[in-house]
Amino acid sequence: MQVSGLRLNNKNNSDPFEFHTMKNKNVLFLILTVMLNVLSAGAFAQKNDSTIVIQTSGHCGDCKETIEKALAFTKGVKKADFEAETGKVIVVYNATKTGPEKLRTAISKAGYDADSLQADPDAYNRLKACCKKDGKELMR
Repeated sequence: MQVSGLRLNNKNNSDPFEFHTMKNKNVLFLILTVMLNVLSAGAFAQKNDSTIVIQTSGHCGDCKETIEKALAFTKGVKKADFEAETGKVIVVYNATKTGPEKLRTAISKAGYDADSLQADPDAYNRLKACCKKDGKELMR
């Protein structure tokens, strides 16, 4: 029996692998389709990523640890890198889960200024002496 040029009955078929070859092609096509969908889903997820640079009042290694930890516990933050030399923190985040104001608020609640948002006074008072605004002089 032949349908569209393919033999579906292997009883009289001189090539017993003809049907299996077509089946293998279908399986391969299915695998490639699934892989393409997975890869495109991964690329789509990255479209929501945004990056922001926030100027903080931090300036030392302890500041780095505190600010990065505060941001790590903020929903949607993928990566935070504080640069002690400049006082800036670079944040990569999912824009569908958080935004710049929430990031600044997290930094403020950790005791540091974040751009124009002033540090939370209670959190600031709990900082180590070296992490306070006049702490740069203590480090010299």
